[in-house]
Amino acid sequence: MTKILVIEDQEEIRSIIVEMLTAENFYVMDAENGQVGITLLQTEIPDLIICDIAMPKIDGYEVVTWSRENPETEAIPFIFLTAKASQNDIRQGIELGADDYLVKPFTRAELLGAITARLEKQEIINRQTQQRLHKSYIYLTSTIRNELNNPLNYITSISEKLINDYEFMNREEILKKIKEIYNLSKKFQDGNLNKL
Repeated sequence: MTKILVIEDQEEIRSIIVEMLTAENFYVMDAENGQVGITLLQTEIPDLIICDIAMPKIDGYEVVTWSRENPETEAIPFIFLTAKASQNDIRQGIELGADDYLVKPFTRAELLGAITARLEKQEIINRQTQQRLHKSYIYLTSTIRNELNNPLNYITSISEKLINDYEFMNREEILKKIKEIYNLSKKFQDGNLNKL
């Protein structure tokens, strides 16, 4: 279930938003100001944050700044929902890291549309991240496999030569090949694969 944190100091508006989102099957946490919101963020990580700007104690600008500076919360989609409607307010909110900006009064469709858009975008980012991680994993395992196979191939090749040509080799040649196997095995064991 998608978890949304609503930070809004006006109790009536906060209750409407919580009721609206709960009816849409979201799990909703709510906070009456930025300080309570940050405290909640330190214990529970939501999938999306909806935050007012003008609030007592800690305002919305401080909340978005805090959330973007913390590794656990920096990528959470953040929507400002506020009465501050000037271009400067909107620009400041976006520059601080908000993903969207809705102006009060808002409609149910506007709020749900913004939430859906942010969650879909986050899902795309998560999917792309998983694909990159998968490609990195494949590359890494392939590289490790090659690194492991190279010294083993050398050892196998030298051992095969010893087995096949044993009868035709003198004692010094046999000892030389055994030392090569030993040295390669030692480097392999010590992890000095790049020195082979």
